[in-house]
Amino acid sequence: MDDEHKLASLKSAVKHAFEQMIPFNRVLGLSVESLDANSPRLRFEMRPELVGNPVRQILHGGVISATLDVVGGLAIALALAASKTDEGKMHESSAVPLLPNIGTIDLRIDYLRPGRGRYFVAAGRVVRLGGRVAVVHSELVNDADEQIATGAAAYMVG
Repeated sequence: MDDEHKLASLKSAVKHAFEQMIPFNRVLGLSVESLDANSPRLRFEMRPELVGNPVRQILHGGVISATLDVVGGLAIALALAASKTDEGKMHESSAVPLLPNIGTIDLRIDYLRPGRGRYFVAAGRVVRLGGRVAVVHSELVNDADEQIATGAAAYMVG
């Protein structure tokens, strides 16, 4: 299998893992919008089940923090896969062992605006990938591209 097919296979496996294998991600309705290793993105639609304030009809803060946590894990999984291959190219065997070996150590969320929108997109960027700890910055925007929240997190890796 050539590198292009391996990369496509890996991306398919990562997409499946984050969308289907993690039950809570299904509850949130997260879908992978981009597997760009420098800034992966997750998307979800606003639904009544995700409302935290029924009067204001805004997104629950826990949904925001959970989504930013998940996109951080996705960013690390992709960065780890890229780091384990020659010249940053990912390969199939990276996908499965990465997912269970990432755990959140610390997560800080700054809520900037009420969570209003038809849909939301979360993006993550690995700031530091060490042998034991990774640091990620993330953000959540709505369908009008308004920044709803930002996050900074540290994760245990390996």
